[in-house]
Amino acid sequence: MKLRKQVTVCGGAIFCVAVFSLYLMLDRVQHDPARRQNGGNFPRSQISVLQNRIEQLEQLLEENHQIISHIKDSVMELTDTGAVSPSGHLPFRSANGSWVLPFDGRPSFVAVKSQDCQVAVDNHGQSDLQMLDVYSLLKFDNLDGGVWKQGFDITYEPEEWDKEPLQVFVVPHSHNDPGWIKTFDKYFLEQTQHILNNMVLKLGEDPRRRFIWSEISYFSKWWEGADKQKREVTRKLVKSGQLEIVTGGWVMTDEANAHYFAMLDQLIEGHQWLETNLGVKPQSGWAIDPFGHSATMAYLLKKANLTSMLIQRVHYSIKKHFASTRSLEFMWRQSWDKSSDSDIFCHMMPFYSYDVPHTCGPDPKVCCQFDFKRLPGGRVNCPWKVPPKAVVEANVEERANLLLDQYRKKSKLFRSKVLLVPLGDDFRYDMALEWDQQFSNYQRLFDYMNAHPQMHVKAQFGTLSEYFSAVYKAGGVAQGARPADFPVLSGDFFAYADREDHYWTGYFTSRPFYKSLDRVLESHLRGAEILYSLALGHARHAAMEGRYPVADYALLVDARRTVALFQHHDAITGTAKENVVVDYGARLLRSLIGLKRVIINAAHFLVMKNKEFYRFYQTEPFLETVSWRDAPVNPSPPPPPPRYLVLYNPVEQERLCAVSVLVNTAHVRVLTEDGQTLPVQVSAQWASPIQMSSEVFKATFMARLPALGLAVFHLYNMADSPMTLRSDTLLRLPGAGVSARAVDPLPVRSQQADPQPFFITTQSLTLGFSGTTGLLESIRLKDDPQEVKVQMHFLVYGTRPSKDKSGAYLFLPDGTAKPYVQKEPPVVRVEEGPLFSEVVSHFQHFQQTVRIHNVPGADGLSVELSTAVDIRDQTNKELAMRLVTDIQSGDVFHTDLNGFQMQARRQFLKLPLQANFYPMPSQALIQDSQHRLSLHSAQALGVASLESGQLEVILDRRLMQDDNRGLGQGLKDNKKTVNRFRLLLERRDTGNAMTDSGAPAFPSLLGHLTGAVLNHEVLALPVLPKKRGVPQLQTFCPLREPLPCDFHLVNLRSVVSQDPNSPSPYTAMILHRKGMDCSLESPSLGFNCSTTQGQLGVSGLLRGLDLQLLQPVSLTLMHSAPPLANDSSVSLNPMELSAFKLKLR
Repeated sequence: MKLRKQVTVCGGAIFCVAVFSLYLMLDRVQHDPARRQNGGNFPRSQISVLQNRIEQLEQLLEENHQIISHIKDSVMELTDTGAVSPSGHLPFRSANGSWVLPFDGRPSFVAVKSQDCQVAVDNHGQSDLQMLDVYSLLKFDNLDGGVWKQGFDITYEPEEWDKEPLQVFVVPHSHNDPGWIKTFDKYFLEQTQHILNNMVLKLGEDPRRRFIWSEISYFSKWWEGADKQKREVTRKLVKSGQLEIVTGGWVMTDEANAHYFAMLDQLIEGHQWLETNLGVKPQSGWAIDPFGHSATMAYLLKKANLTSMLIQRVHYSIKKHFASTRSLEFMWRQSWDKSSDSDIFCHMMPFYSYDVPHTCGPDPKVCCQFDFKRLPGGRVNCPWKVPPKAVVEANVEERANLLLDQYRKKSKLFRSKVLLVPLGDDFRYDMALEWDQQFSNYQRLFDYMNAHPQMHVKAQFGTLSEYFSAVYKAGGVAQGARPADFPVLSGDFFAYADREDHYWTGYFTSRPFYKSLDRVLESHLRGAEILYSLALGHARHAAMEGRYPVADYALLVDARRTVALFQHHDAITGTAKENVVVDYGARLLRSLIGLKRVIINAAHFLVMKNKEFYRFYQTEPFLETVSWRDAPVNPSPPPPPPRYLVLYNPVEQERLCAVSVLVNTAHVRVLTEDGQTLPVQVSAQWASPIQMSSEVFKATFMARLPALGLAVFHLYNMADSPMTLRSDTLLRLPGAGVSARAVDPLPVRSQQADPQPFFITTQSLTLGFSGTTGLLESIRLKDDPQEVKVQMHFLVYGTRPSKDKSGAYLFLPDGTAKPYVQKEPPVVRVEEGPLFSEVVSHFQHFQQTVRIHNVPGADGLSVELSTAVDIRDQTNKELAMRLVTDIQSGDVFHTDLNGFQMQARRQFLKLPLQANFYPMPSQALIQDSQHRLSLHSAQALGVASLESGQLEVILDRRLMQDDNRGLGQGLKDNKKTVNRFRLLLERRDTGNAMTDSGAPAFPSLLGHLTGAVLNHEVLALPVLPKKRGVPQLQTFCPLREPLPCDFHLVNLRSVVSQDPNSPSPYTAMILHRKGMDCSLESPSLGFNCSTTQGQLGVSGLLRGLDLQLLQPVSLTLMHSAPPLANDSSVSLNPMELSAFKLKLR
């Protein structure tokens, strides 16, 4: 028997499949000349060939949307011996129609200490500025402010600086996007390398010159090609303070769609590179171009030991308000922090942009005259029609006074007499001439100002940290401390509007295919990091390091850098040119292939019972990630050796879940490692809405998987037994004349659809559906007599008829959404069985699947949703999914920030519709005094709650025009995309009142697990048949005891050595202690769960490994505290992220 498709696991990994199918076909398409010539109008370039491949392969999304990894080769025959389940019982149906399943019957408990819930009970942290309150306060009226259009007229008295002169730091910079209009490599070749080459030359000409640099992706590429002399000069410039590395991340990350795992990983990658090559530790954050700012980024920078940060793209009304109250500099505190531990000093730039016309002061017409790249005769001019003048002796007094007037006006917006003036723009300083123009003219101005004491100003070039140091010194406080009377702020800065009602809320969803692919790669990267670190530790422990493929580390580094690059604020945002997006896609797919290899090789070593039999052959893998391209293989005759299947659980808790395997026979048995038969549900695989496949069937079984471990299962062909049960399938057809044909031995019934609602049920849930559309209408929890209305609607937004229309960045709808309609009602398939039941509705532009698992524990307590969307025939349309409930949520809802924390939101009628959308990287929720409904997402999308009891998600956007933000394209490269969700309805415990609606919300323990199940899918690794037989395998359980269930292992990352392609002896363990809300009912989770008030014993954590070093380090590993005793426990506060350097053998 041939197992030739993929294993679906725990959370129904529908999108994952598409990706796997995509990359598995790359080689075939690449080497198929016929396919190369079918490229339509595309040029035969490498990028165009890849684009063609992606277009051809996208067809697989629809076909394979329920598959995770392919299993090939044969499943051997075995005569039924009447084996029974581990509990000794057979599945049976209860009185209410739901199936009762036998499983291992191991009791589970939840023992959460009340102290571990206090973070959700106590009032939130104290701050002077709460952004939700600021939104309530402001009118958002956009009055004309004069020369500062979005602000107000600024006046001052000339003698204000007599006692304390104004200190001005002009900070030259060049903003280099790692991909936007051009690809990363093309930008580097044509511009970035010249900027850095000129920097080395021109900074050396005058020690008073300064420059700052942010993007390490570019800097590292330049460094690779730099000769020894350039490298040495660069090190001297850094050491002398002329060149400062700001933030030091691989990219300047997007802060809306990016997950904190990737935000942190790109920061680690940049900081580790800096430490290895430059020996420099960044002090200040610099984020001038992300389209809105998240409190998560502030926290990551603080925990990386940065002392200060700068942000720019904030709603113009908020900038005006903060400027008027001199609150543009503040201590940014996390909303859940009841102390000041998370505080980081933040500077908000006050004006429209980070370019020169909007940085010297409030009047861009004047400031543009001091951008000396725009001198007459150059390629760039001033839109205000007054060009710059070269500074000479005859005009220096007039020029200096004109500029000083702007400096003084800008300084009136701040509390100190220290002023920051950035001097740069996108890809500036790529020509030696600009270095001369800017630096020479400004130096003449500074010299004049500094030589005239009556001007009461000291002006100079400076770095960002020199500016911040001067602010702290003026305030009489230590580096990073809060100067007296500076405000404390909590909250975030979404949504961003740069003018009028132009809200940048479209990019929360733009190009969802790539947003999904990013998360698949992140999950694989984390899984590969953990398995590689464990395998390397065990290989060292067994003195087998020489036999293990340590060189896989280069694949890990490549994937880290690919994920890091894609967090760039024009990559994951979906706001780059089409050919640039294809380039990103090629990198993501290449890295995914590499990560599969790392995982396969690590798993091979770890599941070997006797490591002496371990052999690694590059050309003969032991495991596979399966290819559907192989021809079917007939079942082998008896005697039957088993086919082994290894399942990897990347979650740090034990997992009980349903696993589906697509096979080419309806007769299959699945055994545990110790030979116990598991109940199997056999169902059809559908070739079309009404056509069963006659070659492929689906077998679903329940698996218990160890935390972070690898479990081994045996698969056989078999005759039917009492442990094999068929799915009951009903097709609800829109009219007469359409019929379905059954395939033996699976029956299928059909009936004409009627408007009466229908239901599917498990031991935990009962779902109600519309008889007409097959869409969800209600959820009823076990033992709850009342069902909760949860109606699913699909809607369409158009765009404005006026000149300003929606594009990649902006969402400018033509009013409220209109219901999605199609002429014919959909075909609805209802499938019921002992392990899962699902309802699939086939509409013209999407296919909606709602599935529930009849599994004890977390996997069976939420509703799995997947929406396969294809709007490629639409024009200026955006498809939305809206959930309408009877939960009395009012105007408050919560969305997550980067998968790290929840942020309260309020729907404001005073704002336009598009302003009420927010990023949803992983979760949104509504709640009242009785229930909470949370929507967990496997990809970042835009979300809103436009009325009480509603949640609305934008699924995809197809837009035919540019929105005038520099891209020059619309969004016309849509793919078939599967958006995956989990919907969790929870009851509030009796006697637990809901907290203040504006306070931070925290997921329940079940909520955290639901997100983990969705985002960290089980990976399936079938063992390739061997001519000499398969050596003995065993389940790998890496943990001696499970982690406390409020702990998340963010990463177990092998630290780089001086050779960038090989690991050092050290491993970084990054932990997150999650904040939990315990006011919601706690059903059985299917495993033992306890908390420890933040204590974790590390020495006894990993089975079979010796801990030789336990050292607390900063989050990016650059700063170390003294090592702890190896038998020490580490302690984390709720919400805290902490890193430790380990040495394992």
